[in-house]
Amino acid sequence: MNITKEQHRELAVNLLNQTWKLINKQHRTEDEDLEMIHSAQASSYHWRLTGNYINWSRGEWLTSRVYATLGSGEEALRHAEANKRIAEKYMLSGYDAALVAEALARAYQLLGETEYAKAHLAQAHKLAAAIEKESDRQHILSELNTILE
Repeated sequence: MNITKEQHRELAVNLLNQTWKLINKQHRTEDEDLEMIHSAQASSYHWRLTGNYINWSRGEWLTSRVYATLGSGEEALRHAEANKRIAEKYMLSGYDAALVAEALARAYQLLGETEYAKAHLAQAHKLAAAIEKESDRQHILSELNTILE
C-alpha cells in the first residue's frame, strides 16, 4: 500500500487531535487509555514519515504526555528523553525547548525525583519567559502550572 506524504501528514494531524481529545476527557475507559497511547504513537510515526525534526520532537513530547497522563513515569521519561535527544541534535529553542523541559519535569515528578523535576521545571519557566509569541508562552505556562501541584 502506497501512502503519499500528504496522506501521512493528514493522518498525523488527525491522530494528534484524537489524542488531545482523549487527554482532555475527564473520565476515560481502559480502552480509551489504550487508544490514547496508540493514537499518540501512530501520530508520531506518521510525522516521522512526512514531517521534520520539529514534528518528530513534538511527537515524542505528545507520547511522553500521554504516558504522564496515565501515571506511567518510566515510559513518560523514555519519550521525554527521546524528545531531548532530538532537541539537542537539531538545536531546538523557544517553544520546543520549553516542551522538552516540561516533559522531563512531568516525568521526573511521576517517578518521585522531586529535585530533577524542580530543576527541569525551573528551566522550562526560564525558556517559556523568552518565548516571543504570547499564545505559545501562555500555553506553556499553563501546562507548567499543572506540575508539582
